[in-house]
Amino acid sequence: MALLLLGLLGLLGLWVLLRAHTRGPRLAPRWPPGPRPLPLVGNLHLLRVCQQERSLMELSEQYGPVFTVHLGGQKTVVLTGYKAVREALVGTGQELADRPPIPIFQLIQGGRGIFFSSGPRWKAARQLAVRTLHGLGVGRGPVADKVLQELRCLVGQLDQYGGRPFPLALLGWAPSNITFTLLFGQRFDYQDPVFVSLLGLIDDVMVLLGTPGLQLFNIYPRLGALLQLHRPVLRKINEVRAILRALLEARRPPAPGGGPVHSYVDALRQQGQGGDPDGLFSEANVVACVLDMVMAGTETTAATLQWAALLMGRHPSVQDRVQEELDRVLGPGRPPQPADQRALPYTNAVLHEVQRFITLLPHVPRCTAGSTRLGGYLLPKGTPVVPLLSSVLLDKTQWETPDQFNPGHFLDADGHFVKREAFLPFSAGRRVCLGESLARTELFLLFAGLLQSFRLQPPPGLGPAGLRTVPTPAFTMRPPAQVLCAVPRPQGR
Repeated sequence: MALLLLGLLGLLGLWVLLRAHTRGPRLAPRWPPGPRPLPLVGNLHLLRVCQQERSLMELSEQYGPVFTVHLGGQKTVVLTGYKAVREALVGTGQELADRPPIPIFQLIQGGRGIFFSSGPRWKAARQLAVRTLHGLGVGRGPVADKVLQELRCLVGQLDQYGGRPFPLALLGWAPSNITFTLLFGQRFDYQDPVFVSLLGLIDDVMVLLGTPGLQLFNIYPRLGALLQLHRPVLRKINEVRAILRALLEARRPPAPGGGPVHSYVDALRQQGQGGDPDGLFSEANVVACVLDMVMAGTETTAATLQWAALLMGRHPSVQDRVQEELDRVLGPGRPPQPADQRALPYTNAVLHEVQRFITLLPHVPRCTAGSTRLGGYLLPKGTPVVPLLSSVLLDKTQWETPDQFNPGHFLDADGHFVKREAFLPFSAGRRVCLGESLARTELFLLFAGLLQSFRLQPPPGLGPAGLRTVPTPAFTMRPPAQVLCAVPRPQGR
């Protein structure tokens, strides 16, 4: 009996050795350097609440382009500068394609949707969105026609002010309506109660997501839940969902297995009716995907167009050159077309510089899908990684005057438009913004059309320097609420 027991133990030991040999040696994680954490708070005492990205850029000067910070008890790796960020986003392939489980978005979406999901669910949702947007004409003539239609509506709305002050937020209506047209197959009148309610709720949600209370909730979710810090944003999200469900119900489901697709909602419904054995397009995920597209598709482009108008009022000499170029190339009465970008190098450079200068979305975290080598370090699976896009758009090694609004960043000595590799407002790699092509078309046509029709300037009694350009705390770096004047330009019509 003893011999049998010894034999079994020997076989067990041999099995363990064979398993260890076939798996190969396990390498211990090698973390980047970083500041020493304090108990409970980690390195939070080193980060300014409303300017975290600036604090992280300052830490990179001490610890290098790849470093570790402790957000409470969570070890997070931060990437700064063009070289480190691009190498990670493009060079690592699928290894940084996941999102970490951010507590507030886990509560809102439960791992569903497009932007904060991971794995097969994310891949399926993203592929469908890309395929559908292309089918609806994004990047081609059909969507450009929709944008120009919305431009006419926006110009008509501004004409009603007759050059008197209008709220800057009004400029966000046009890009938001373009998003709704693609999502639901219909545009809204600017006074439609559904349109007004939806934009108001989106605005509330974006502001709440940027509050210190929500940041605290994401770092200490149990404490945040105890203090009910998440309740206000969840209430607003539920109101948005109610409107979205009503719009979904109003869209007649397409015929099973085919039929024309006139909107993103049509594509989602059709996908859920067949060819979905894993349930990736269940009703809950359909609502989650639409919610993601509504929030992201309205906020980013709308805020960028507002920034562009504000910066033109702040820099009248730049606006002069844009309007001179528009008048010379387009002449009176002809609206801009996507093909005009080549012939409008200064206008194109100004619009690119707006996006670089404002750093609208400083960072959205990624997560290692497995053990990942990054910048000479070995990170374990599940490590949150922050590619700091603001550090790329403000990289001193890539831009001559990174902290100044300077359209010359995108022009050569002869005044021709120049592409810059460090221009990454839409991120890069597998998680690059899926609406990039749509946003580029919208911004160019709406910006050029606005400056063709109006002179944008501060309200009476206020000079250009009086316009406020310090971002308002929100999920994005949105411009502060204020008014501008849109004075009609007869030569542009």
